[in-house]
Amino acid sequence: MATQVHRNGSLSAVSLQGFVLVGFGGGAETQALLFAVFLALYLVTVLGNLTMIVVITLDARLHSPMYFFLKNLSFVDLCYSTVIAPKAMSIFLSSSKVISFAGCATQFFFFSLLVTTEGFLLAVMAYDRFMAICSPLRYPVTMCPMTCACLVLGTYCGGCLNSIVQTSLTFQLPFCSSNRIDHFYCDVPPLLRLACADTALNELVMFGICGLIIVSTTLVVLVSYGYITMTILRMHSGSGRHKVFSTCGSHMTAVSLFYGTVFVMYAQPGALTSMEQGKVVSVFYTLVIPMLNPLIYSLRNKDVKDALRRLGQRHSLVKEDVQ
Repeated sequence: MATQVHRNGSLSAVSLQGFVLVGFGGGAETQALLFAVFLALYLVTVLGNLTMIVVITLDARLHSPMYFFLKNLSFVDLCYSTVIAPKAMSIFLSSSKVISFAGCATQFFFFSLLVTTEGFLLAVMAYDRFMAICSPLRYPVTMCPMTCACLVLGTYCGGCLNSIVQTSLTFQLPFCSSNRIDHFYCDVPPLLRLACADTALNELVMFGICGLIIVSTTLVVLVSYGYITMTILRMHSGSGRHKVFSTCGSHMTAVSLFYGTVFVMYAQPGALTSMEQGKVVSVFYTLVIPMLNPLIYSLRNKDVKDALRRLGQRHSLVKEDVQ
């Protein structure tokens, strides 16, 4: 809903057909450059995450809980960058830059769902590494396929619950006559700036839920890796220690990048003060992190590199047979 001002100064709600995504400032050359940058980031994101999904699916040696979770992480990264990037690229080349009210709500719902799911999924991956390294004998029983499926389903349910709350609270607000969203996609901070009503409750809920999710999942990660570190230090095998550090280092890098940017954006009171800073941070966690995750896990993971090599060799043999 939007509002209109009557002659007596009162406000009343009117139907809002759509929003205008302002995006980034600059002329046609700047917009073309932004389109090229977003396109390059998005193509690398799609290629990297699809490659991880295909390799893990086709290589039987990677059919383990850790890679099951990693495949789901790649799927989530692929989906939430797809929710943002195509529309953002379209507004860089369009003069109208319009997104419908329903389209804005839909984009925000799926973005919130997928980002929250990723936060929970990273915590689940830390717990998986904790069980594998600290309780290797119990690991096959504890992390059986049914348990893994339930954990992944739980991450999606948690993301869906948060998304329903955030979307319903945000889009039931009365919006002022200006429908210009100072961002390149529909997100809570710029939408709250358009609201005519008091947004204290919305901000409190956003900070509260995001803070709770970040603190709880970070606690799981820190406790898991605290135990993992102590276990690694007690290992006598240098090669085993190196392999564990390599695998866990990849996950800690991904966790630090994701939680750090989400905290800056949503889980502190200053998150709403600078939209320009928010846009830059948003580019980082909507496109850069989903692009980096497959590189982090493939370049630092010997099993994935070996699987890529085997897949390449299999492809070469198939081509030779065809010829």
